[in-house]
Formats: sequence, structure tokens, C-alpha cells
Amino acid sequence: MSAVLGARDLLRMVRKGVDVNSVHAHSRKPFRFLLCGDPAYVADLRALLLAGHAGGVPFDAAACLETLTNDRVDTVDMQDVRAVIFLGRQGDATADALAVLCAKRVPVFALTIDPEAEPSGPDGPPAPGSYAEYVVTDLSRETLRGRFFVHLVECAKGVEVAVGRRLPALRSAVAAKLTREAANTSLKVALASAVVDHVPLVGVVLGVFASAGDTVAITGIQLMLLLQIEAAYGKDPDLQRMWELLPVIGGGIGWRALARELSGFIPVAGIGIKGAIAYAGTVVVGEGVAFFLENGTQMSGGQAAQIYENTKRDAMRFARDLIAKLRT
Repeated sequence: MSAVLGARDLLRMVRKGVDVNSVHAHSRKPFRFLLCGDPAYVADLRALLLAGHAGGVPFDAAACLETLTNDRVDTVDMQDVRAVIFLGRQGDATADALAVLCAKRVPVFALTIDPEAEPSGPDGPPAPGSYAEYVVTDLSRETLRGRFFVHLVECAKGVEVAVGRRLPALRSAVAAKLTREAANTSLKVALASAVVDHVPLVGVVLGVFASAGDTVAITGIQLMLLLQIEAAYGKDPDLQRMWELLPVIGGGIGWRALARELSGFIPVAGIGIKGAIAYAGTVVVGEGVAFFLENGTQMSGGQAAQIYENTKRDAMRFARDLIAKLRT
């Protein structure tokens, strides 16, 4: 790799693929969540979702949470609405009450607060025009950050950065979703490059350039992920801050170099190893940035290594399954 691209060339190529303006645009995309049901619970959830803004709640953040009353259900403007959240006590979320909301053709989250009940919820978010009930003991970040927050962010596809920027309580869920998607993309890029390396003649002719290309592509994915997470945490994306994370990105390049060496010794299994390391390296970048923004300190080497190893095992399992399908 060093024989083909120097550090300056690599940085220049990566910078060309990093679109700061698109991150700016995504952080300002419009969206709305409609809140309805018990007025006290609606007020509590609204305050929880908006808490965490420095210097007061911005107008665009407050505007993305709209209270829906019974007399407005038929006339409410549904443009940019991503979900409806119905809040109540045990027994309030009746099929008849929710059917009116489901008619709006957006996912409906029935959030039931019951201090005596066992917390529960579905495995996935409700589909547009349907509802799912989530039972929690109280309205707090700890009780909602599991399935409810995760599924709510899943329903905000395409506007995740804007959701995190305006609703601080959802930032960790947004960062996790962005990281998972970037890691999956890195895995696909690495697997495609590794397959080229192992095709007779084509690999001989294109292997070096494919390896260079996947390094640039995956590093670009990681830098875009970093900018997106920073924007979701309320910071304007700025390439001038990239130098602070160059050791993390550099580590990612080192992992991919190791993957290429392994793939040379283990011709078929190496394809999976290369993809797994690209996936795991991207997860470490995303979770490391989110950890820093959440806690104000860098993730320790031990924490990063543990995340990397756990994620690599999961990615290897996925890569092996994919290779098995390709063989058949």
C-alpha cells in the first residue's frame, strides 16, 4: 500500500470523498414526531427528549415535537411526520383509539407507563399504518433507551442526524444506528475488494488498485461517520478537527493491511477476515467518537480492543454465512 499511495496522497483522496456540505444538509432536514394521550405524560416525554441543549431549546427542536389533540386528529398536517407516540396508563391504548392514529399511515408507538408491570416491547418498530405497545415503569432515559428509543430512530431513516441534533435524548441511539450502517457498508466494500484479489488474472491485474481503492473508500466511510455523529451531537461538521482522530483512522488502515496479509495466506477464509476487520474497525471508530462526545474523555485502549474483538467475531460469522451463500 505504501508503495502505491503516500500518506499525503491518501489524505487528499479521502478528503475528496468526504462531503461536509451533505452532512450540514442532513442535520437540518425537517421531521416531526406527534405526541398524544395523557397530557402529563406528553409533557414529561417532551421535556425528556429536549433536555440537554446548551443555552436553551432551539426553536426548530421544539417544533419537531407536536402535541396532537383529539380535535385535530382529522385535520393535522402529516408532512414530515415520522411517527405518532400515544402515551397512557394501562388500558388506555385501546384498539379503537389507536386505529384512528393508524389511519394516518405512519408508525404508532403506544407507550404505556405502569410502575408495577414488567417492561416489554416488540422486537422491531411498528410498520406504517400499524401500532406496537411498549410497556415501561416510568419515563426516563434508562427505561426508554432500549427498544423504544432504538425503534423510534429506526423510523427516522434519512433524517437520523437531524433527530440527534434536535433531540439529545436520542443521540446515542442515532450514533449506534449510523455506526451499524457504516460498518455494514465497510464490510461490503472490503468483501468486494477481497473477491477481486482472489479472482485469477483479474486479481493479478487489479488487486493492488482494488486494495488502494478499498482503503480510501473505507477511510472515507469512517470519516463521514465521524462527521455525522458529531453533527448529531450538536457540533457543526468541520474537517479541521479530523487530525484529532487520525490515530483512530490510522488504526483502521493498519487493520485492513493485516487483513490483506491474512487473505494471502488463507485464500478463501481471508475474504471473510478482511471484511470482518473492516467492519470491526468502523465500529470502533463510531463507538469511540460517540463515547468521547458522551463522556468528554477518550475510550481506553482496553475498551476499544474489547469492542473490536467482540465485533470482529460477529462480523466473521456474518462473512462466513455470506461466503457460504456465494459458494452455493
